[in-house]
Amino acid sequence: MNDDDDKENKGQNNGSQPPFDFRKNRFALVLFLVVIGLLAAILFSNDFNSGRTIPYSTFLEYLNKGDIDAVEILDQAEITGTLGSRSGNLVTFSTKIPYPDSDLIRLLKEKNVRISGGVRALNPMIVILQFLPWTIGIIFIFLMYRQMQGGGGKAFGFGKSRAKKYNDKGKKIVFADVAGQEEAKNELQEVVEFLKNPDRFTAIGAKIPKGVLLVGMPGTGKTLMAKAVAGEAGVNFYHMSGSDFVEMFVGVGASRVRDLFEQGRQNSPCILFIDEIDAVGRTRGAGYGGGHDEREQTLNQLLVEMDGFDTKDAVIVIAATNRPDVLDPALLRPGRFDRQVVVAMPDVKEREAIIRIHAQKIKLDETVDLNRIAKATPGSSGADLANMVNEAALFAARRGKVEVGMQDLEEARDKILMGVARRSKVIQPKEKLATAYHEAGHALLHYHLKDTDPLHKVSVVPRGRALGVAFSLPDEDKYSRGKNWLLDRIKICYGGYAAEELVFGETTTGVQNDLEQATTLARRMVTEWGMSEKVGPMALGSEGEPIFLGKEIATHKDYSEETARTIDAEIRRILSEGLESVRQIFKTHRDQLDKLANELVVKETLDDDEVRTLLGFPPRVAVAAE
Repeated sequence: MNDDDDKENKGQNNGSQPPFDFRKNRFALVLFLVVIGLLAAILFSNDFNSGRTIPYSTFLEYLNKGDIDAVEILDQAEITGTLGSRSGNLVTFSTKIPYPDSDLIRLLKEKNVRISGGVRALNPMIVILQFLPWTIGIIFIFLMYRQMQGGGGKAFGFGKSRAKKYNDKGKKIVFADVAGQEEAKNELQEVVEFLKNPDRFTAIGAKIPKGVLLVGMPGTGKTLMAKAVAGEAGVNFYHMSGSDFVEMFVGVGASRVRDLFEQGRQNSPCILFIDEIDAVGRTRGAGYGGGHDEREQTLNQLLVEMDGFDTKDAVIVIAATNRPDVLDPALLRPGRFDRQVVVAMPDVKEREAIIRIHAQKIKLDETVDLNRIAKATPGSSGADLANMVNEAALFAARRGKVEVGMQDLEEARDKILMGVARRSKVIQPKEKLATAYHEAGHALLHYHLKDTDPLHKVSVVPRGRALGVAFSLPDEDKYSRGKNWLLDRIKICYGGYAAEELVFGETTTGVQNDLEQATTLARRMVTEWGMSEKVGPMALGSEGEPIFLGKEIATHKDYSEETARTIDAEIRRILSEGLESVRQIFKTHRDQLDKLANELVVKETLDDDEVRTLLGFPPRVAVAAE
């Protein structure tokens, strides 16, 4: 569905002051640097000693000669005074006393020198410059702290919520901007109606739903749906990520939860949206001590706040996740997240509507058939479709076109589904021929097996990490698969292996991914889907839940060694029968395999119509999607 990630209003900062930015205060910065420069200039240009400095030994020589007229002893460490010059003028001097001289006073008296004492004057410039680095350091640390904390001048604001208020000053996102998902929109429409007119529900005794959990695969538009709720309801909407609660300091997450709900109560009616709630809502008991305790404290506080605040506050929590299976059961019980709204993958009609919404932003050629593109993109999410439309516009712009054509959309679809074509990669002719036979083996089986999806395109142009690809697309959306389709899929996986074996007498490392897919399908047919007569309809190998690793990390072996041998034998039987069937097809139709491989070496890419024309198969009749 339409999953535009519109930029949030960055000016919102929860009512706090904006952080200090030197770029916006250049005058103050320049003035500060000028003052520092003036202080330094005064310090280094000012001569603090009014006379010339002489060594202490020279001073004693002048004293013995009787040239000293008067002295002033400062702090028993420095002497300033005057002495007579040859011209009869008095010359000012100063000297440091390097060691305690007990005979100094006696000598001065013997020479009839006027003696006085005092304390050295403290120069204010030296004091300022001594304290200046410390002052600059403190100011710098304070400004950096404000920058990190987002401003506001709160010295201990770690426990404050980082929720941002959603402001749609431009065009509001409403349910009309969300293509498809009618059931999900109907569920959320009731939440909107309650916020708009709560008396209509409370008069009959109904209670406000505490929370709504949006569940769906990545890219299906959960966040967009929450934005549409905010646009429809017209109430305060605060959004926050689940990871924003987590901090290195213990107790910060729980404090932020309390502050978030307090902020919601003060601004009710409002909606609190927590994206990716599985960051803090995972099942408790996954570890002992350390960071897990901090996360569990945050979750505990969230549970208390959701089930504890007054229903009259009209605060609704909407959360989104693509991992509902890992959430704590206490979070999903009635009274907290009362509703779970599934935001599913779009079907063919919804995909067409989504493409039309995104296509409004670009110029389309008259030949563009969006229904055909929608049928050719099964399993694509709203984000995938938005990316496809944008890629098509980029392709058209590179070619210097002013409108996006059907060719641009098809190339963008192939790029997203099969990967980026690396046409600049240099491949040796022998290796290219081997790749051509490998992909021809995959492609040819689509025309000799009954329960396969139609071939879309076969290519020996490297895409992603693969040297070639044979890609098939179903005529209509499929939500479950039968045993015959799975067996034929295993045979298609062995197409490249059998073709290389037949033509070259050996196989290459390019069959690795094919063997993995075939083995995985066969194992799941035996252990999960009950498609083996010897094993029977049993689910074997339940998923384990290691306490420190979380769910779905390991598979627990809950069957005997004898059953394990039976499983291995059945998997081997399914794979062996599939491979032998493929070998027989290639031996019978070797001429078609050679013709298709040689054509791939020349043209590099062939679509379904071109393959049918080359090999003499009748045109395909597409099944109309209902």
